[in-house]
Amino acid sequence: MQPGTIVGIVGLAIGICGGIVGTYFSIRNTNGPKERSFVIKASAMTWVAVAVFLSALLLLPSPYNQLMWIPYGLLLGFGIRKLNEMQKRIHDEEITFPS
Repeated sequence: MQPGTIVGIVGLAIGICGGIVGTYFSIRNTNGPKERSFVIKASAMTWVAVAVFLSALLLLPSPYNQLMWIPYGLLLGFGIRKLNEMQKRIHDEEITFPS
């Protein structure tokens, strides 16, 4: 195997492990059932979105694959902000009106 391939595989493994740990602690640190359900759905949606993005990077011919960074960067920023706002609203509702 070439060094670049090995580094790519190791980087992929580290990235997936980091995503798993981040997902686990995001779910673990929720405070109620509605918030936990939301975080699970948001995490699943994020995993799928990242998998689609990475697939497009690998499968589209160059230079089109590099153009995928534009919508990814825009949607990532918007998505993080929107999901954080939604989680905060759910969190506040569960504190105010516990079920």
